[in-house]
Amino acid sequence: MPLRKLQLSLVAAIAVTLSAETFAVEWDVSLWGKRRAFTEHVEKLSELVSAKTDGEFQLKISYGGLSKNKENLDGISIGAFQMAQFCAGYHRDKNPSITVLELPFLGVDSLEKEIEISQAVYKHPAVVKDLARWNATLLMPSPLPQYNIAGVGDAPKTLDDFKGLAVRATGGIGAAMKTVDAVPTSMSASEVRQSMDSGVIKAAAFAPHAHMSFGTVEKAKWWTTNLNPGTVNCPVVVNSDALKDLSDKHREALLGSVDEALAHYVTTYNGKTMEAWGPTLKEKGIESITFSDTEIAAFKEKVAGPAAEKWIEDNTKKGLPAKELYELVTGMLK
Repeated sequence: MPLRKLQLSLVAAIAVTLSAETFAVEWDVSLWGKRRAFTEHVEKLSELVSAKTDGEFQLKISYGGLSKNKENLDGISIGAFQMAQFCAGYHRDKNPSITVLELPFLGVDSLEKEIEISQAVYKHPAVVKDLARWNATLLMPSPLPQYNIAGVGDAPKTLDDFKGLAVRATGGIGAAMKTVDAVPTSMSASEVRQSMDSGVIKAAAFAPHAHMSFGTVEKAKWWTTNLNPGTVNCPVVVNSDALKDLSDKHREALLGSVDEALAHYVTTYNGKTMEAWGPTLKEKGIESITFSDTEIAAFKEKVAGPAAEKWIEDNTKKGLPAKELYELVTGMLK
C-alpha cells in the first residue's frame, strides 16, 4: 500500500477508535440479592438505554458485587458507582424526607398509585435537597404492594398473639408491630432466612416477591393475609455528577426510559409474581391467617395517627417541611 494511503488508513482507524472511546459510557449499578421482580425496572432500563444509544451507553448491573445494600447511598455519595437501589428504612437519618412514604397504614392500594405518589414526593424541593447531601438524584421508585408477615411457631390468631414475637420489620411497619408488642428487628433482606433458621427472628414482614426470593416461604408455617400495615420505599438513585456529565443524548435515553421501565415492572409484578404467590403458599402448606375487620380497624386507629404525628414532630425539628410532605401524600390518596 502506498505510504500516503497507509497514513490515511491509520488516521481513519485512530479517529474511529477515539470516537468510540469518546462516546462509550458504562455505569456501574449496585443492587443486591438476585434478579427478581423488585429489580425488573432496572433490568428493563438497562435494556432500553442500550437500545436507544446503539450500545454507546451501558448500565452494568451488579447484585452485591459493589456494595452492601445498606451502604449503597454512601457509595453513590463518593462516586463508587453511578446508580444504586436502597430502601429508606435502612438508614432513616440519612434520608428522612422520603420516610414519609413508609408511614404505616397510608392506604396505598396499587403499584400505580405507589409510583404516582413516590414520584410527586421525589420532586419536592425539600426532598431534592435532602438527597443532594449524598450527591444523589432520585430516578425512580421500586413500587411494592402492602407487606404481610410470614413466620414459624404458633400462628397468631389475634393481634394480641403478636406479643413478644421477634419479627423482621423496618420503617413504619416496624413501628406498627411495636404497638402490638411484637419485637421488630431491622435487617437487610439477605440476612432474613439465616436469622429465621438460627431462631434470631420468628417472622418477617415482606412483599410477596421477597418472601419467595429470600426463602421465607421455605421455612414459614403461616402468613397473614390482610394485616397490610404498609410498605417500604426503595428508590433507584444516580450520582448527580455522573448524571450531569452525560451527553444530552445519553441523559435523554436514561430519563426518557423511566416510564417504560416502570410500566414493565408493574406488568411483571401484577402478572408473573402474583400469579405464582397463591400456588406457592398452597404447595408449601402455609396456613393463611386472616384477622377480623374489627381488629384491623383497631390496629390502624392505634397506629396510623400517632405514627404520623410523631413523624411530623420529629422531622419538623430536623428542618423539613414535614407537615407539607405528609399532606402531599395524604392529599393524593383522598
